Amino acid sequence: MRTKTCVLALAVSLALAACSGGGGEEPPGGEGGNGGGGGGGDELTPITVATLPVSAAVGLEIGVREGIFEEHGLDVTITQGQGGAALLPSVMAGEYQFATSNPLSLMQAESQGLDVEVVSGYSHSFAEGDDINGTYVGAQTDIREITDLEGASIAVNTLGGLGDLTIREMVRQAGGDPDTIDFVELPFPDIPAALANGDVDGAWLPEPFISIAGDDARLVEYQNQLVAPGLSTMVLFTSGQYAEESPEVVEAFTAAATEALALADENPDLQREVLPEILEMDAALAESIRLEGLSAEIDRPSIEAVNEMAVRDGIYGEPIDLDEFLP
Repeated sequence: MRTKTCVLALAVSLALAACSGGGGEEPPGGEGGNGGGGGGGDELTPITVATLPVSAAVGLEIGVREGIFEEHGLDVTITQGQGGAALLPSVMAGEYQFATSNPLSLMQAESQGLDVEVVSGYSHSFAEGDDINGTYVGAQTDIREITDLEGASIAVNTLGGLGDLTIREMVRQAGGDPDTIDFVELPFPDIPAALANGDVDGAWLPEPFISIAGDDARLVEYQNQLVAPGLSTMVLFTSGQYAEESPEVVEAFTAAATEALALADENPDLQREVLPEILEMDAALAESIRLEGLSAEIDRPSIEAVNEMAVRDGIYGEPIDLDEFLP
């Protein structure tokens, strides 16, 4: 089993080109691969799974370390990228067989005609209490209320993603004008310093970056709890082509991921043990951060809310057919 890290910067147009081409080499684990999934033979099927450099990445890593994927006949390599939209082209082109993504990026891809296949849920926020991501502002700012965000500069990891969509909706519901907000794209690891230095007024922050920011950041609101309680923050997906060519691998991967996520969610101490290595995180920080909810279940009402927000904000024109989109 292997883990490697890379940063991706591919455009979605690359994915469109890859889909229309219909050629190229078959990805590992396809019909030409060395055996199917499900542990049906002695050989393991090699697959690469991409995730994001956030604390929830620990779910798949635990599955690898505990041998769950091997039990299902899979030899898994985990790689990391900056955002779901950046990982999408590599999955569609066959470079990676599976990846995590926020559901909005995949719904947008679906609206553009890309053949994406959601195979399971992955992580979720909490409908009440301390949530695992939210809207924070620099401690030096005068921003206190949701409507104070009007005219502010707010950092998000990818423009047009769940961060700015849910913040815009929160401001709209509070009676403010979301069109006045200046959203700035920054990698999550760069955001705590940007807040501390006053380079941006606020940010959409998940863990571990909430804890890294510490006293330099002040919570305005957990916007998911207002606009999409219990939001499924990430799902696992593959390309429709890969799902059609390698259904046994998809079935084996989904079953293994379901077990891995359940094991990780039930064992927070195990998560905190693994996090320092995969995210180069201080062990003391790993002991103190809030852990995201991990589960293969998808919260449909929250996805329906995202679907409505995306149409309202013009991210795509017509609602996605969730009966077709969700597994």
